[in-house]
Amino acid sequence: MMGAAPAVCVVVLCGLLVPALGDKHSLYYIYTALSKDVALPGIYEFTALGLLDDLAIDYYNSKEQVKVPKQDWMREKLQPDYWDKGTQSRKSKEQWFKVNVDIVMQRMGHNQTDLHVLQWRHGCEIEEADGKHEFLKGVSDYGYDGSDFLSFDNDNVRWIAPVPEALPTKRKWDDVAILNQYTKGYLERECVDWLTKFLEYRKESLKKLSQPSRSLSAPFLARSGPPIRMTWAAPPDVHVFEKKSETDMKKLTLTCLATGFYPKDVVMSLRKSKSSLPEHLLTSSGVRPNDDGTYQLRKSVEIQEDEAADYDCYVTHSTFEEPITKKWDTDMLKFTVHPPKEAGKPLIKVPQAEIQPREELPDCDPPQPKIEEMGIEHQLLQEVSAIRQVQEELLKIERERLELEKEKQKLKEEV
Repeated sequence: MMGAAPAVCVVVLCGLLVPALGDKHSLYYIYTALSKDVALPGIYEFTALGLLDDLAIDYYNSKEQVKVPKQDWMREKLQPDYWDKGTQSRKSKEQWFKVNVDIVMQRMGHNQTDLHVLQWRHGCEIEEADGKHEFLKGVSDYGYDGSDFLSFDNDNVRWIAPVPEALPTKRKWDDVAILNQYTKGYLERECVDWLTKFLEYRKESLKKLSQPSRSLSAPFLARSGPPIRMTWAAPPDVHVFEKKSETDMKKLTLTCLATGFYPKDVVMSLRKSKSSLPEHLLTSSGVRPNDDGTYQLRKSVEIQEDEAADYDCYVTHSTFEEPITKKWDTDMLKFTVHPPKEAGKPLIKVPQAEIQPREELPDCDPPQPKIEEMGIEHQLLQEVSAIRQVQEELLKIERERLELEKEKQKLKEEV
């Protein structure tokens, strides 16, 4: 027995010397603009959500119009000035999205009748190992109605347009090289700085906790020993929607949305005659976080209009005693058809009265470009200008400090 002890010790010590694999972390901001108000609880025309490792850390919507912290440690660590400036920034982006969702709709040949969505996701990912952080990637991309519209190629410092309708914006933004360089710099440096800062805030907060929290801000917490699972749980709310297909007038797009659930594991099946459809026939958002720490999942399928009565949405979750099944009410279908496009133009002309004029910011003196032409360039130029002002202030302070040091040195020499 005594002879075996050293061998055990050697095994344990060797295990301790093996370097741990790096942990990956991410910071993303997701902006979502709807083309119109849907009058559903908790769904707004514009929202902005900050996510640290898929955990909501801040939130803004077009109703309250205030950027607010979603974690106690964010509220404690960041001063009121941070939230005030964040609110003004979100209001500016809300106006930008309000105009540009209409412009993209017109480019796509869509009218104001149906609901459309414009999204922007930007942020960065790092790997943390041995106290060091390595930049992995930066992301800045736009989506329209769930499809890619425009994305930033961080390696080649240019924009990629996967659809023809995005080419005018790509050319315009690529023409301003300094702004593309600024975007690259933000993703690789400023975003990483904020990401590491937020991680440190979160770590400090977790160290203060002596027992597991029932708050959604920390699902798995323990001061020592193995992690303890949080017992809090929330069932999903399940909704179904339908609308005419945008590519085929004889088809419907059926959508099922489950939202507000925790934990995040959920099973959703779209079924025909109670037989689940294969996933490759569906469009799925994947499980995504809500602003309150719960999750949502959305799936859609395109079907023949006369078959709608055969379909249902089947959802099961750990909080359910039995699965929920919801069917689509096709009698409530009140959406206008989006005809297919040919060479970028609709086959059926939409009456001009149905197309709402897009809002533009009032011209200044001297006249400014229309807001879509300004777009992100205008916002980034303002941010670059602000950064330069800060740099100038810092240089001024440094010069004053050096002058003060010289004066002190003179006094010493005189003494």
